[in-house]
Amino acid sequence: MKTYNYSDLSSSEINALVQRNVDPANEVRDIVKEILVKVKLHGDTALYDYALRFEHVVLNKLYLTKAELTELASGISAEQKAALDTAYKNIYAFHQTQLKTEDKVETMPGVTCWRELRPIEKVGLYIPGGTAVLPSTFLMLGIPARIAGCHEIVVCTPPSKDGKVNPFIAYVALLLNVDKVYLSGGAQAIGAMAYGTETIPKTDKIFGPGNQFVTKAKTIIQSTTTTAIDMPAGPSEVLVIADETANPVFIAADLLAQAEHGVDSQSVLVTNSANIAQQTIKELTQQLLVLPRAEIAARAIENSYILVTNDLDEAMQFSNQYAPEHLILATENWQKIAPKIINAGSVFLGNLTPESVGDYASGTNHTLPTSSYAKAYSGVSVDSFVKKITFQHITPDGIRNIGPTVEILAELEGLQAHKNAVTVRMK
Repeated sequence: MKTYNYSDLSSSEINALVQRNVDPANEVRDIVKEILVKVKLHGDTALYDYALRFEHVVLNKLYLTKAELTELASGISAEQKAALDTAYKNIYAFHQTQLKTEDKVETMPGVTCWRELRPIEKVGLYIPGGTAVLPSTFLMLGIPARIAGCHEIVVCTPPSKDGKVNPFIAYVALLLNVDKVYLSGGAQAIGAMAYGTETIPKTDKIFGPGNQFVTKAKTIIQSTTTTAIDMPAGPSEVLVIADETANPVFIAADLLAQAEHGVDSQSVLVTNSANIAQQTIKELTQQLLVLPRAEIAARAIENSYILVTNDLDEAMQFSNQYAPEHLILATENWQKIAPKIINAGSVFLGNLTPESVGDYASGTNHTLPTSSYAKAYSGVSVDSFVKKITFQHITPDGIRNIGPTVEILAELEGLQAHKNAVTVRMK
């Protein structure tokens, strides 16, 4: 990992450091646009072609039934089922508290306003495949969708080499009472859920993380169709803020945990201790040697870096500019700096709180904004799967109380019909 001194960097150099997963020549965009056009025009035929091209599998159908999912899930051990069950319960418990009925407010006598939740009818869940199968993402998206009460849940995931899905994905589908899983990955799956094909239904909103191609497809879909997206959630990233109270063994493990997601992931250490930086580099080298996905992690680490600051205030200043998907405060003094967090997807406090617990089973959602989008987006929650509709009711006293105000405001804006809609009622 490269090491930089914060005080030696210009503002433009710092801006360059916080940039990631950019597409300056629009190469990714051009590829994705072509894929989306083909899916829109050719539907299932395009999906079969892309399955052969990208997943190297010949499919005879684009989905698995509940019976097929049940058969696949039967191969999971009792211990593995118990772990998935525990994760399910914790995630459900955390998200269930987010479904709340809001109070009605009488803004003035006779004028009552309130909001009510309505589920999004058709949602699409993209579960990444590629170099790693992620049943945890299925839990993170499916549970809040079920709690919200979405009427139709469409699930897309890349097919495995045998034209099926990982048994763990199948088991989670059964936990979530999902009867069908569609076999499509990448940008083409996003297009299928946005446009609809002969087999895959069109959805109202698409959820799920993915690589640069998936993220680009989601952003294009959001700007060109009526289908919404949860957020731009691309390649994974972590930023660790550490001081002398941190443990380099833990830091290295956390950095590698993100790096093994993919070669385009990024792991950043920001520390006010040169010693911690040096010790972490040594630990990275040692821990990397024993990882099954060492090659992937090593390539990600090459694109990552360490930043040495003068103090934790500078570290937090940089973190807020970076706006990390995952932020770990690897310090015994996290209570002092946590209030200074402005931009982050999910935060892990103290030396005994690895990011991995949030990825799997603590209960919080791991579908989070990346690439600095944490400056404007939140992670997935039950709120992501509902609409909040405003209501108002006005009584005879209410129209008399509020009417003159509306008449004056409508008149000063030159909207006579607006004024008349109130005037005729007051008569």
